[in-house]
Amino acid sequence: MQVQFKVLRQKSNKKPHLQSYTLDVEPSTTILDCLNRIKWEQDGTLAFRKNCRNTICGSCSMRINGRSALACKENVGSELQKFPSVSQKDLPTITISPLGNLPVIKDLVVDMSRFWNKLETVEPYVSSKARAIPEKEFLQTPQERSRLDQTGNCIMCGACYSECNAVMVNPDFVGPHALAKAQRMVVDSRDTEIEPRLETYNEGTQGVWGCTRCYFCNAVCPMEVAPMDQIGRIKQEILARKDAQSSRAIRHRKVLVDLVKQGGWIDERKFGLFVVGNYLCDLQGLLSLAPLGLRMIASGKFPLSFEPSEGTEEVRSLIERVRAENGN
Repeated sequence: MQVQFKVLRQKSNKKPHLQSYTLDVEPSTTILDCLNRIKWEQDGTLAFRKNCRNTICGSCSMRINGRSALACKENVGSELQKFPSVSQKDLPTITISPLGNLPVIKDLVVDMSRFWNKLETVEPYVSSKARAIPEKEFLQTPQERSRLDQTGNCIMCGACYSECNAVMVNPDFVGPHALAKAQRMVVDSRDTEIEPRLETYNEGTQGVWGCTRCYFCNAVCPMEVAPMDQIGRIKQEILARKDAQSSRAIRHRKVLVDLVKQGGWIDERKFGLFVVGNYLCDLQGLLSLAPLGLRMIASGKFPLSFEPSEGTEEVRSLIERVRAENGN
């Protein structure tokens, strides 16, 4: 079958453009094999990264039809099923572009320096204090080791970072890849620096509170690491150690759960007053709400009363059950 590949070509600091290539391929042919053929048979100037060709190294991560994926894992047939041609007269088309949130060096090759630097900030290795004991190995039970399995599958391909909305709008956010690795350190029984780590990960919007919970990182991860789930687990560890006065981010989470527990859904009248106004104790925070409150009242969008939802008792019991299961 004939397939048209539209590849986004670009040099550093230059305007990108799409270039088309046509190949005769089988449905089972991987996208990486197609790129190899384009480079070997049609255009030797095309630049892209590759290495193992076996979903292990993460080198060939790129955007395929608008989503970040491994070129060695995705094949032509599955891509055309997801994105069929609009017209039967047109050639089936697959569009390939570089990873997002990272500067382009050339074509599909991006500069990963920012990605690696942010990973380094979470200190993704077992603490040196734990390694200082020379008399024996650091033995773990099978249960302790199993807690590292999911996060240990990360191959640092950059797909989650490429799709991260938080990174796009907040360059200080450390990124889902780093926080997934951070969670691995938090649950590692050999590490002795859990408390300092959690303090670091709790720092404003550059840490776990910068995550927008868009789920894109979970959706594109080729190894099912589920970075957003790992970020949520770090949040739970922090919340178990902090009260509502610690920060607005923690207060936001606690107030939301408390209000849902009380009425089955969020009482909007109280939410801003408790979170931004710190339970009516933060005068500056309360004053900052005034312009928004006045606009809402003027437009008739400020709720004058609150009706608890049906099934509030069931919601409350579910929250209590989850808290009991999690030990908090």
